Parts: sequence; structure tokens; C-alpha cells
Amino acid sequence: MERSPGEGPRPSPLDQPSAPSDPTDQPPAAHAKPDPGSGGQPAGPGAAGEALAVLTSFGRRLLVLIPVYLAGAVGLSVGFVLFGLALYLGWRRVRDEKERSLRAARQLLDDEEQLTAKTLYMSHRELPAWVSFPDVEKAEWLNKIVAQVWPFLGQYMEKLLAETVAPAVRGSNPHLQTFTFTRVELGEKPLRIIGVKVHRGRRKEQILLDLNISYVGDVQIDVEVKKYFCKAGIKGMQLHGVLRVILEPLIGDLPIVGAVSMFFIRRPTLDINWTGMTNLLDIPGLSSLSDTMIMDSIAAFLVLPNRLLVPLVPDLQDVAQLRSPLPRGIIRIHLLAARGLSSKDKYVKGLIEGKSDPYALVRLGTQTFCSRVIDEELNPQWRETYEVMVHEVPGQEIEVEVFDKDPDKDDFLGRMKLDVGKVLQAGVLDDWFPLQGGQGQVHLRLEWLSLLSDAEKLEQVLQWNRGVSSRPEPPSAAILVVYLDRGQDLPLKKGNKEPNPMVQLSIQDVTQESKAVYSSNCPVWEEAFRFFLQDPQSQELDVQVKDDSRALTLGALTLPLARLLTAPELTLDQWFQLSSSGPNSRLYMKLVMRILYLDSSEVSFPTVPGSPDAWDEDNESPQRGSSVDAPPRPCHTTPDSQFGTEHVLRIHVLEAQDLIAKDRFLGGLVKGKSDPYVKLKLAGRSFRSHVVREDLNPRWNEVFEVIVTSIPGQELDIEVFDKDLDKDDFLGRCRVSLTTVLNSGFLDEWLTLEDVPSGRLHLRLERLTPRPTAAELEEVLQVNSLIQTQKSAELAAALLSVYMERAEDLPLRKGTKPPSPYATLTVGDTTHKTKTISQTSAPVWDESASFLIRKPHTESLELQVRGEGTGALGSLSLPLSELLVADQLCLDRWFTLSSGQGQVLLRAQLGILVSQHSGVEAHSHSYSHSSSSLSEEPELWGGPPHITSSAPELRQRLTHVDSPLEPPAGPLGQVKLTVWYYSEERKLVSIVHGCRALRQNGRDPPDPYVSLLLLPDKNRGTKRKTSQKKRTLNPEFNERFEWELPLDEALRRKLDVSVKSNSSFMSRERELLGKVQLDLAEIDLSQGVAQWYDLMDDKDKGSS
Repeated sequence: MERSPGEGPRPSPLDQPSAPSDPTDQPPAAHAKPDPGSGGQPAGPGAAGEALAVLTSFGRRLLVLIPVYLAGAVGLSVGFVLFGLALYLGWRRVRDEKERSLRAARQLLDDEEQLTAKTLYMSHRELPAWVSFPDVEKAEWLNKIVAQVWPFLGQYMEKLLAETVAPAVRGSNPHLQTFTFTRVELGEKPLRIIGVKVHRGRRKEQILLDLNISYVGDVQIDVEVKKYFCKAGIKGMQLHGVLRVILEPLIGDLPIVGAVSMFFIRRPTLDINWTGMTNLLDIPGLSSLSDTMIMDSIAAFLVLPNRLLVPLVPDLQDVAQLRSPLPRGIIRIHLLAARGLSSKDKYVKGLIEGKSDPYALVRLGTQTFCSRVIDEELNPQWRETYEVMVHEVPGQEIEVEVFDKDPDKDDFLGRMKLDVGKVLQAGVLDDWFPLQGGQGQVHLRLEWLSLLSDAEKLEQVLQWNRGVSSRPEPPSAAILVVYLDRGQDLPLKKGNKEPNPMVQLSIQDVTQESKAVYSSNCPVWEEAFRFFLQDPQSQELDVQVKDDSRALTLGALTLPLARLLTAPELTLDQWFQLSSSGPNSRLYMKLVMRILYLDSSEVSFPTVPGSPDAWDEDNESPQRGSSVDAPPRPCHTTPDSQFGTEHVLRIHVLEAQDLIAKDRFLGGLVKGKSDPYVKLKLAGRSFRSHVVREDLNPRWNEVFEVIVTSIPGQELDIEVFDKDLDKDDFLGRCRVSLTTVLNSGFLDEWLTLEDVPSGRLHLRLERLTPRPTAAELEEVLQVNSLIQTQKSAELAAALLSVYMERAEDLPLRKGTKPPSPYATLTVGDTTHKTKTISQTSAPVWDESASFLIRKPHTESLELQVRGEGTGALGSLSLPLSELLVADQLCLDRWFTLSSGQGQVLLRAQLGILVSQHSGVEAHSHSYSHSSSSLSEEPELWGGPPHITSSAPELRQRLTHVDSPLEPPAGPLGQVKLTVWYYSEERKLVSIVHGCRALRQNGRDPPDPYVSLLLLPDKNRGTKRKTSQKKRTLNPEFNERFEWELPLDEALRRKLDVSVKSNSSFMSRERELLGKVQLDLAEIDLSQGVAQWYDLMDDKDKGSS
């Protein structure tokens, strides 16, 4: 601080006495003696002022009690008062913290010189010009200039807000027609420049300055909307950040500098103290949200890649290039893994330490990416790739933050920062980086991709990218920067009104929008847009000019990007005529393409596929690159770690009890029952049971199956309804946490129905985990046939998981143009369609699908590769029987399409679903005869039965071919039956598998079917029959029938089985081909064994 010439020398702060003394700069009034005539008594006006202060303080405290009084007068509970008090205390706490922060920051800035002098043990004077902080120079002369200019800047801001901003706000909305600025003061605290750092520019015509700015101001801006008596404003603000100023181009004429560009390299920190109605923004929760929204607005205007350009000379050349210059380069960030992360999940109030559910945020400037969450893992493997544009080197930093995903607030696990200049210097940087603020390390591979202005190496880059598996997006081969300058003679709206044009630019599924220019058919946008391109040879830029309502299209333009590949320096700078628009409607744009290239001299690449030096994701060598030389063609797929980890949940809806009655008759005088059914919702799928008529204790006995993953938090939602003609009535609901079932494997419970007076539901849930072995398949098929319920679909025996990675050499459209291919995977009536890859003959899908398989020996996977708008490109049929004989029930290789041109790389793996809680064992009988334990009907030989681990049930379901080992059938043929008593369901079950060697009485084979009757009852209630098969002596039925009756009653019954055929088309008579009568008391109903029985005449009994 400077001293006046007449001021004596002041002592140093170190020489001042410890006891306080009268400061020399105190005003004279402070040293004046009191007037003797006053007698020491306060003057009258002073006493009145003190009384007024007491009354004001009392009135304020009385106002606090008014809400309590009003709450009591209105009859509100004390909870409203407590909530309001908590809200006020939270607001007060945030407010006090902001004011305390502002005071501390102001004191630091005011006393910075004194504190620095004390620290350096210097005299109390300004630092000499030759004293500087490391890497950053002091610029106190600049601060003095800013301090002197600050009041005049405040006058300019007041004029700008009153004459420009306020009219624009009033015109934007009819409700804001009375909007006005009532007070605009920048305050007495100017912006300060803490330090200045000067960089060498990339070119001689450029000067780079980094200004470390800090603004802790007493700014006060008040606004008012008089119509609504609304007042709001700002009183105090903090803003801290690094502002980069670029002076370019330097010219040989005054003012030497052609333009000034300004932007923040990173998002600055912001803290605002609100007044008026905006005080509500200081409520906890809204405070950080409001600051974030304002910071986003600033970032969209002044944070890279956005910048503010101020031309200093007229007719400056290439303003668009200065306003939005090309990126310096592209960094491809491979987020590979982390290790040694800290554990944040705790259980049982912290007594049991769990793990963490880590995910990572990757950030460069305004570009932010979020990885997937890896559950319960302290050493996660992400294997994800992101691409970011780098605009300023040095200055920008890559930042990676790792968090633990939680339902409420995610826990911080650590962060790392790296200057992009190190990546530019290294070319490829592959290393483990320690996490600051936590423990552990994160593994990154960073590749610097240069921008080439010619297409010479494009094919080389494309060839390599086809062999790279990149998630979540395929690797890019180029970037496109579109400078949207202006439009001309756009069509008017209805009524000859000027439009409010804006522009939508799209490449594939990426769309960006410009700002809207109001009331102009010759708009000026001056905006830049940037796109990553996977294949510039086939992609197109779609431009739509629309009114800001998006309802009216003013013009369109489609530009194949292949035009840029033949243009000088891959650049088009011209007018473009719009279609579906006016005759003279056009846009002026500059399009610049750059090829992404990594210098191969900086990277070592594999030369021989499968060699020890071949590239492997798990190899941690720092000498790996990725973007140039052609890679070896992959031999196998590379699915992520979640592929093939699905389970199948078998949901058995058994019965309900004590449901409420919803049916009413005679206007509600007569109470009826309900017609209940169940609705299930899980994993995005819905299931519905059949309706049981007029029963408050219904029994459904239905089984549903759904493919589920181990994602935590999933729930099975169950609702029970009463079926009505108009709207179904609600009978209750319940929920089951899927985590419980997946952990335990089985759940059998009565669940109380919620939101209703009474009712409960009996459910049985079982998790089926696929097993990669076919040894138990036959047993599974037999068990499924026994527990199959009559109302349910056939149960799944296996789960098929398919990973569709890529295709190559697909046929071209019209011989020259690449197609836009997609693939469909179909098993039975279930189909999965992949995404469409635009215009390429070598698409990379990286998609997976799962299918429930009921008959693995007979079903097949049907693959169709089609082009968008061009039809079929090829197909493939993969019988699942090939998987059953493959190692680990898995095939992972290239498959040739049936068209003869094109191949697909896919992985198909089968998992057998073995139930551990079916309540029945699968049995099969074998015998010792010529070492043929796998013959089809060993029990016919009369040998003693025993249980085997693999029953030949599937063979019994398929078409049979007579074998020399099989005993001869009777003269009328045989019927194959399984008879079993299902004790848990209290049902007698019979499965009619088929017949063989039936008798042919006429010239044509019969049309057989099987009829079953439970004697001694001969009524229709116990009669069952199969479907009819046409013209065959060996029909296959595989149909299941049930009778509900107790076991002791079943043992007193006889099952009458008759094989019949229609006599003729015109006759209702049925020809009896043979029958068999089984005494159930003589059969072991607990075994559920499939047996062949000889058919006899009507008078005889059959035998097995």
C-alpha cells in the first residue's frame, strides 16, 4: 500500500507492540474528549433510537411466532411447523456458510500482500517486480488497472442490462412484460488476477495467456416483475478459475492483434448469494442444483470447446476458424481396470465389511463418460473405450473419478488427473495410475491420434478398426467439424411471418442442434458442431432447417461425406442449396474432415496371429497401440464378462386362500364370490394365469419361466384381480425380492396380499442355473414331463446364450454400395433383432441374446442377416444338436452364410437347466444284455430295474426305429405310457408318449388317437383323449393328462386306455385298434417310469 509523502515512517509489523494502541489513522473525533456539559448522559435522540431498536428486535421475534399461530388457527398438525422450522434452519445454515465463505475470501484478498510479506519476513510493502511465484507470474499492475476501470465497467453493465437485456427478456414472454432491473452495482471489490502464465503458441502469430482469476465481489443485482410483485436478485458472488486468453492473429498493422479469444480450460467454481424470491435457491438440495445449472450455462458459453471471440479489426479473415478451431488431436481412452479399491459397503451396522460396486467417471473439459457398474468387486474390469477431443495443449487434463454405487449417495473412492501434454509426448501411454483421495490404482491406456488432412491412410485405419472390439461404441476413423455460418432466403411461415429458424445436424443416430434465431429468414448462427465418424466412405450428413417449434420444416440437405474425401484438404467451404424449401433457400457451411491416425513408429504391433507378441487385452505391456496397421482377423469372439451369466427363474403359482368377494348381484343385495387370476411382472415381462370361476380359494397350478440376471434390486410384482366384464377388480398385491431367490436358489412361501383386508397367495420360486454338460439332459426332460402342469407351456430344458459379434464380406448393394446390415436371431417363436450398422459390409454388432430351449435335440438357431431396405444378405441355420456334442456345449467361430458370400463371428453356448426342487426323481431302467444299457426299452426284458444317472427319455420322445434288441410288439401294437402320482399336487398324472406297430385293417393307414378313462367312472368328467394323428402306424403324442383325487382313491381305480381311429370321413363311428387296462394298485405310482404296453382286444387285458 502506498504512503503519502507527509506520512512518517511506520514501524514494521514485527516491531509493533503486542498491546493494542490507538491507530494513527483513526479519525480525530475518536480522540475528542466528551463535552462536560453533557453530564455523561445520552442525548435524547440516542435514547429514542435505542428504544426503536428494542421494539424492532421484539417485532422480528414476534413475526417468527406468526406461522405457529397460523398453523394452530388453521388446524394443521405440529408436523408442518417442524418441517418449516427444519427448512428454515437448513436455509439459514447454507446462507451463513456462503456469507462466511465470502468474508473469508474477501479478507484473504485484502490482506494477501500483508500475509505474503509476513510469510517472507519482508517489510510491509509491495513485492518487487522481480519476485514471482513458481510457474506463475504476479501481475499487480494489471490488478490496479482493473480496480481503476471497475466503476466504469459497472456503468457499462448497468447500461447493457437496462437497454439490451431487459427489453429482450420482456419480449420473450408476455408474463414478463413488466420485468426490469431495479439495481445494478458491481460493488467495490474488483476482479483480481492472482497469476499470469505465458505459453509459447503453436504458431508465431499466436500468444497464449493463462489468467488465474478470482472474483469475490459484493455485486448486487436486483430484478422485479411488477405485475406479480416478484423481486429477486444476487448479493455477493464468488468465481474462481483459469481463463485462457489467446491473442491471434498477430498482424503487421495497428492494433497488432487481430482478435482476442477467451475461454475457461476447466469449469470454474461458482458460489452465489441470493436475495428476494431467489432466497429459495439456498434451501439445501436446491443450492447445489441452482449453482450447477448456472455453471452449465457458463460452460456452454465459455468452457472448452466453447469460447468467446472479440475481433479487433474489421473484415477479419477466417473468423469461423478462430471461433471454433480444429481440435489439436484425439485421445482414445481405454478404461481397462482398477485394483485395490477401498471397501465402502457395510452390513449389520458396520460390523460386517463388504466390498464396493465401483464405476468410473472419465472427464475432459465438458466431455464426460460414465462406465458400467461392476457389482461386489474391489478389482473391477471395465474394458471400455472412449474418445475425446483435445483443444488445448498444455492446459487440459484427463480426470478419472471412481465411485461406489449406492442407492442413496455414491461413495467417493478416488481420482487421478493427467495433463494431456504427457499423452501427446508419449504417443501411447499405458500404465497403472494411483488414485488420490482414496486407495487403489486405475489402469488406463491412452493413445494420441493425430489429425490428417488427406485420405491416404483411411483404408489402413478402417481395416484396423474392423478388427478392434470397442465398447460401448466402435472406434472412430475420422472426425467432422461443421461450421454453420448463416442461411439465406428461408421460406416464411403462414401469414408471411418471419420464421425462427434452427438447424438439426445428424449423422446416424447422433443429432446436434443449433440455437434459434428469432424473426429472421436470413439467420446468422456462427456455430460449430463436431462428430466422430466410423466410416466416412459410407456415412451421410443430414441437415434439417426447422422453425423453433420443430413442427415446420424450412428445408433439408443430405450430403454424402464421401464428397469430402476427394476435396482439397478434406474441406468444403461453400453455399449449399436446400431441398423442400424456397428456390433461393440455401446455407453457408464449412465442413472439415480429419482422419484419425496413430504413428506406427511409436507403437509395436503384432505381426503373426497367435504369436507370443500378439495383442491381448490382458497383457499389460506399455508398448501397445491401436489405430493403424491391419490387425489379424480374430478367431474367437470377445464377449464381456456378463455374457452367459443369466439364470432362469421358474415361478410356480399354486393357489390362494381367503380372497375377498367382489361379485355382487341384484344391485349389491346378494354377495357372490370372485373370478380370480394372477398377473406377474419381472424383468420387463408380464405373465397372466387363467381365470378360476367363482372361487375365493382358487387353485391355478401354473408354471412360468423368465430369464433373469443378477442385477440387485429386482423384484417380482404379483397382483391378483377379479375378472369382470368391464373393469377387473383389485384383490391384492405382494412383492418378492429377487435377490433372496437368487441367493437361496429356492423359495416356497405363503405371501400375504397387501392393500386388501384378507387373502394370501402360495408361490414356489426356483432359480435354475445353466450347466455346460449334456449328461443330465435326459433326466431333465423326463422330470419336466412329469411336473408339467396342464395349464402351462412346456418347461424349458436348457438356456441358449448367443453373442453376435460381427460379420465380414457381406454382399454389396447393386454391386458397389455397402449395405446397412442388421441381424435377426430366432429360436421357435422368439426373435431378437440387432441394431443396424449404417453402410458397411463388415458390421460390428457386439450384442447378445438368450433363449429358452424346450427340445434341444430338435430345435435350431435361425440367423438372418438383412440390409435396411435391401432385403436378405445371407442366412444360417444352426441345429442345437451340434452344441450338445461340442466341448462345454459351446461353439465359438466364424460361420459361412448360406448365400455363399459373407461370414459371421458368433458364440453360441447351451446350458442345461437342472431342477433341484422338482419333488420327483427321473428314473430309467436298464438291463444287462449285450452291453446295451442305452437300448430304448430295457424294462420289457423283465430284468430287475435300477436307477441310472442318465435316462433315455428323449430317445423315447423321438421317432422310433425298430431295433434288433427290442422285443417284438404284440399283434395289435403297443402304447407307451407314464403313470405317476404327483403327491404335492394331489394329482394322478398320465403321459401318453406314442404308439408303434399299430394294426392296419384297410388299404390306408389309420388316423389314431388315444382315449383314457378312469374306471369305474365312465362319465365325461374322467375321460381324456389325445389329438389325432393322420395316416400313421407309429404316432407320437407326448401329451399329459391329470386327475385330481387322493392317493388312496387312485389306488382303487383302473386306467382304461383305448387306441382308436376314425372309420371314415362321413361316419361318426370309431374303430378300436386296441386297448389296455391298468390296475393302478399294481403300479408303483411313485416312480413315474415310461413303459410300453401291449394292446389287446376289447375282451383281453394288456401287459407290459
